[in-house]
Parts: sequence; C-alpha cells; structure tokens
Amino acid sequence: MLHPCLRCGACCAYFRVAFHWSEADAALGGVVPPALTETLDPHRLVMRGTQASRPRCTALVGTVGEAAHCGIYEQRPSVCREVQPSWEFGAASPQCDKARIAHAMAPLTPDDWLGLGPSSEGAG
Repeated sequence: MLHPCLRCGACCAYFRVAFHWSEADAALGGVVPPALTETLDPHRLVMRGTQASRPRCTALVGTVGEAAHCGIYEQRPSVCREVQPSWEFGAASPQCDKARIAHAMAPLTPDDWLGLGPSSEGAG
C-alpha cells in the first residue's frame, strides 16, 4: 500500500516553508539546496513558491491529491520534517488536516494507515 502522503502533497501547496538560513549552508551541515530557497528576513529562508498567494513549494513533484512527493525528501527543511500526517503515529495533525481540507480532500483517518508497516516512508 502506498503511503498516504504520496497521494497528497497538500502541505507542500498550502504552507509557507520558513526555516533558519543555516539549513541551506553546507559549511554548517545544512542540506537544503540553496537554489530552491529565497530570503525571508536576515535569519530565515523560505522554500521558493511558498510565499505566493497560492503557495506551492518548488520541490513538490506531481499533482496535489493524485500523486505528489517531495523532490528533495532527504534534504527537506526541518519544518517539513516536523509536520506529521494525521494518524500516522496515533493522533490527528491539525496542520495536515487544514492543508488537506484547503485542497478539498478529507482529513486522513486511522483507516488510511491500514496495511502500512512501520518501515513505510512518507513523502512530506
């Protein structure tokens, strides 16, 4: 069974993705590709596309709600790593629910995780 995030992508096309600039500085151990970011303020960067009136992260690949995934999954910013899909770990996620609803998708339920083992990988 496919991880629910690989059919979604709503969070990547709803939220502004802001994070400390050091996450894109390789000399400091940062892994976020600098070319995919822009300056928000002296301390923070944002992923390109996420400050638009209709946000869509430049790293999002595919169609929201059908087949979507993060094109830099292993290099994504910490704020992306912190967003938990609803019910993946036994609790609802207000961020996940809000983004899905904004894209006319129902919030995830515990049933969306049936058949997925603990080794399944997410996308968002």
